[in-house]
Amino acid sequence: DEEVGCQVEFAASVHNSTTEIATPKGTNIAVRNLFYNVPARRKFLKSDNVEFKHIVEEFTKVALTRPETGFTLSHNGKDIYVLKPAKSLKFRIMDLLGASVTGDVVDVSADTSVVRLRGFVGKPDTAKKTLGNQFFFVNGRYFRSPYLHKAVMKAYEGMVADGVTPSYFIYLEVDPHSVDVNISPTKSEVKFEDDSFIFQVVYASVKETLGKNSFAGGIDFSNPEANDMPVLGSHFTEYQPESIPQVAVDSGYNPFDESPCSPGDSTSSAINSSGGSASERRGSAAGWSGSAADWTGSAAGGYGSAAGKFGQYVDRREDYGKLFEEKTLPMTQTIILGGKYIVAPARDGLMIVNVRRARERILYDRALAALTKNEHVTQASMFPVKVEVGAANRAVFDDKAGLLARLGFDISPFGTDTIVVNGVPEGYSCEAGKIQTMVSDLLLILSDDSSSLPGVMESAMAEKIALLGASGCDPLASPAEARNLLDTLLSSSNPELAGNGKRIMAIMTTAQVEKLF
Repeated sequence: DEEVGCQVEFAASVHNSTTEIATPKGTNIAVRNLFYNVPARRKFLKSDNVEFKHIVEEFTKVALTRPETGFTLSHNGKDIYVLKPAKSLKFRIMDLLGASVTGDVVDVSADTSVVRLRGFVGKPDTAKKTLGNQFFFVNGRYFRSPYLHKAVMKAYEGMVADGVTPSYFIYLEVDPHSVDVNISPTKSEVKFEDDSFIFQVVYASVKETLGKNSFAGGIDFSNPEANDMPVLGSHFTEYQPESIPQVAVDSGYNPFDESPCSPGDSTSSAINSSGGSASERRGSAAGWSGSAADWTGSAAGGYGSAAGKFGQYVDRREDYGKLFEEKTLPMTQTIILGGKYIVAPARDGLMIVNVRRARERILYDRALAALTKNEHVTQASMFPVKVEVGAANRAVFDDKAGLLARLGFDISPFGTDTIVVNGVPEGYSCEAGKIQTMVSDLLLILSDDSSSLPGVMESAMAEKIALLGASGCDPLASPAEARNLLDTLLSSSNPELAGNGKRIMAIMTTAQVEKLF
């Protein structure tokens, strides 16, 4: 209700002034040149984009606690977030994190005498490897709790794979006297008076929500042994008799018979489903009357004579009549075993190759050459894929743009929280769904702030990129593709071991094969 506001200025840890100033209703906080006079603190700061990511994370935690309040975040003179007062918490989540997040969560609620719980939990099939969008709030205050995180993950047991984490936004309301917020210097952890009861409430409410929405494992129809299909009763055939349609055919009829047709041949007496002989049908179609023998006899030099001499000029082959004939050079026999291994003859016996590790080795060599020698090949996508990653993660991609370009990724920014994938390194899949997964895994790799010697860092980065590419490759489609993969592997500097030191191939000698019999 005041006509003027209050402006407070601090610089170099010193209070400079407090003055009255004309300003709109609300609170504005501006930070410039942080730690400019403290070199020791500045030494531990990361790059500008990484530090900006941390600022966005703190901004998100505050904005999620007050959906009825508008927020604006500006960075280097550019508005990153302009949040108007939201109608509900779900609208605030959509404004902050995107519609894709709100579309993948369901409501969760519980009321007890000790705690009131409200919020949202993610669908099990949307769980990701990267940590993000996991929030706990108590009485309008963000807090971090590994203990309650275990309660959420326990509710998802059997629904998500190991190593992935679902999204959740859980708001707790308790008596302020039953919670202590001063147990850590950062004020990011709390202590409840009855932690075990809160644990059970969180676990039960999330478990109940997942059950109400029928989030369970889907049926894999490609594996009949894994499905409990219903068994038909003993009287089923009485109400649903089985009958197999019978079709009358002439086993002696051959439409490709080279010999001229005659009335006594079996071809002239072949009966179709509507009655009448095959010769009568051919005669009526040509607009003439008479027997098949009359037609073939008068067609000298025509169809009948051509059929009689057909075999003189064309050799019969099994692939005769194929639209596209495979003309490949002869190659040694290559067998794909279960889609996971390649079996090929070797000098001393049989060579067995692990397909996934072979791809890891090939992609590792390419990534290492791209990092050390700037040798990369970008596979352009026919349809660029737009991926919404959030403003905080966008800063990570902006910070690592040079590294991604050296590896062969063609990624461009789009807006404030989205990237567009225009191309990927050679050997990676360009499918939209796999690119979405690749971006999530790539973000996990780029977020690793570990630093080491340049040679070790490049080798470790190449190994992670190779694992990422090999996990998204399509299965081998043909022996020719398997042979091509094998030839590329054998041209590597070390075809026996992958980048992580695991064995790629094994040789089964003739003596070992003989011991099996």
